Amino acid sequence: DANELTTSGGYTVNGNAATIVSSSQTGGVYKLVLSSPTAWTGSGSGFTVRYAILWDQTTDKLVGYWDYGSSQLVGLSETFTVTLDGTNGVFQAS
Repeated sequence: DANELTTSGGYTVNGNAATIVSSSQTGGVYKLVLSSPTAWTGSGSGFTVRYAILWDQTTDKLVGYWDYGSSQLVGLSETFTVTLDGTNGVFQAS
């Protein structure tokens, strides 16, 4: 589970959407490829980030997350970008 941040410093509640590019199953392996969400640009005093979270808004469930190892400030005019793998997908399951 995860707690939502408030809208401030360049971050917006519910983050940015990633859309399905492809979803396939071949040889018993399911692969999900998502588009990378748009970047966040810090404003004012910025915002702090440690995790990028993949959340299913339809089912209101946490799907996965990426831990950046420590909290990082995204300051004024700095950009935080999540880049998802367009070849291997967000995840593969067999």
